[in-house]
Amino acid sequence: QGELVDSGGGLVHPGDSLTLSCTASGLDLTYYAIAWFRRAPGTEQEFVGTVSWNGGVSRYADSVKGRFTIRRDNTENTVYLQMNSLKPEDTAVYYCAAKLTTVSIYSHEFPIWGQGTQVTVSS
Repeated sequence: QGELVDSGGGLVHPGDSLTLSCTASGLDLTYYAIAWFRRAPGTEQEFVGTVSWNGGVSRYADSVKGRFTIRRDNTENTVYLQMNSLKPEDTAVYYCAAKLTTVSIYSHEFPIWGQGTQVTVSS
């Protein structure tokens, strides 16, 4: 089974933008739906967004809708999470996850996970 590597996290100010990357090795993301989840300290893991294998279907949590966009480049075997207008409440460790075919908002349906990347939004 292949693996996912999350990257791109960092410390930014409120209102800034940041793009996270999820790069696969040992598996062809062409066949996989991808989702992003996040976990803030002391909280449950939260669904952020998901995109189908071809990018044709996407869903986002209400808390990020209109600010976050998932874009995939299957030629690079990479999926991106573009985050705009960041808020302090977006501070969390962000994880990408992959599952074959259909999209889902449920973390337990995703068998393959990245290691996570920390995003901190603070003034």
